[in-house]
Amino acid sequence: MNIQQAKARFGIIGNCPKLETAINVSLQVAPTDISILVVGESGTGKENIPKIIHQNSQRKHNPYISVNCGAIPEGTIDSELFGHEKGSFTGAHDNRKGYFESAHEGTIFLDEVGELPIASQARLLRVLENGEIIKVGSSKTQKVNVRIIAATNVNLPEAVKKGEFREDLYYRLNTISINLPALRKRGDDISLLFKKFAGDFSEKYNTPPIKLSEEALEVILKYPWPGNIRQLRNFVAQLSIIEKERLISLNKVRNVLPKIDNNEIIKFHDESKAELSEREILYKVLFDMKKDLNELKKVTYNLIQKEGNTEILQSLNTTIFNKQGKEEKVILKQEKIPQTINIEESLSLFEHEKRLIQKSLLKHKGKRKNAASELGISERTLYRKLKEFGL
Repeated sequence: MNIQQAKARFGIIGNCPKLETAINVSLQVAPTDISILVVGESGTGKENIPKIIHQNSQRKHNPYISVNCGAIPEGTIDSELFGHEKGSFTGAHDNRKGYFESAHEGTIFLDEVGELPIASQARLLRVLENGEIIKVGSSKTQKVNVRIIAATNVNLPEAVKKGEFREDLYYRLNTISINLPALRKRGDDISLLFKKFAGDFSEKYNTPPIKLSEEALEVILKYPWPGNIRQLRNFVAQLSIIEKERLISLNKVRNVLPKIDNNEIIKFHDESKAELSEREILYKVLFDMKKDLNELKKVTYNLIQKEGNTEILQSLNTTIFNKQGKEEKVILKQEKIPQTINIEESLSLFEHEKRLIQKSLLKHKGKRKNAASELGISERTLYRKLKEFGL
C-alpha cells in the first residue's frame, strides 16, 4: 500500500507534505512491532494512523482495539485495561478480560494516553517491558502479545517535568513519534476538506452542496481552527443544515465562526491552568463581594448618622470601616463578649488552595476519595495537588 492508497482506504483528504510524511512513516513502521506515539492537537485525525499501521502489519487479521483513556473513570481504568478476578472488588461477580487480553496477537490503540493515572502507567510499562499483565485482584502475571500504539494531545515532556507522566514510560512509548499537523498549517487542504464535507452533507440530507464566495473562502483559509478537522466538519454541517442559500457569503461565515484573536497562539491544552483560572475567578468574586459589603456598611453608617440615632451609633465601633494593615477588623460591641471577625487578604491563591485541601483531608482523616468529593475535584487532580504542595 502506498500513500495515495492509504488516503483512499481510510478517507484521508489533503496533500499537505507534513500529512503525507506522517502517512509514509506509518507505512514504513507497519511491518515492525515497535511502539508508536502519535502526537497532534485534538481533532487532527490521530485515530487514522494506528488503523493504517495495523492494516499493513502482520497482525491485520487479529484484533484491533481502540481505547480512549481519558473517557474511563480513574477507579475502573485498571479493570478495563487489564481485567479483574471474581470478587476483587464490589460488583466483580465474574472474571473479566481486559482490553489487553482481548487484543492478544493484535494491536491496541491507547488514545489520550497522557490522561492515564500514575498507577496505571506503571502497569502499562510492565506490558511494554515484559509483555505481562496482572489482573486486578490477582498476583499472577499473564503473558500477552500486543502491539501498542498511543496518541496524545498533551505535551508529554512537560508532563514528565511536572511529575504527571512517567519518564521511563514516555521513552518506551516514544520509540517512533508520528506528528500530525494542525489544520491551520495545511493550507489548501482546508478548502478540499470543506468540499468533501459539503458533499457528504449534501448526500445525507438530499440537498445541493453549499459553496463559498471568494471572500468567505479566504477567511476560512486564514482562520486558525483550534478544533482542527472536527471543528471544520461541524462548521460545514451547521451551514449545510441552517442556510437556505447554497452560496455562503462572507458575513454568514463570520457570523458562524467563533471570533478568535489573530495574535492568539494555540497551545496544548493544560488542564491545571484551566483549573487555576477558575479559582482565580472564584476568589475575585469573593473579594468583590467583600468590597460591596464594605460599601453597604458605609452607606448604612451614614444613614444612621443623618437620622441621629445615637443609641445605634454608640453600639457600633466606627473602626469597622478603617483598614488596619493587611487585615480588616470588624468589632461589634455587645453586652458581654465582643466578637472579632478577621477578613484575610494577604493569602495567595496557592495558600488558599493548600489550606482548603489540608482542612478537607483532616476532616476526612486522610481519606483522599472523600476529600476529593468534598472539594469537587477528581482523585487524580487531588493526587497531583498533594505532590504540588508537598503534602
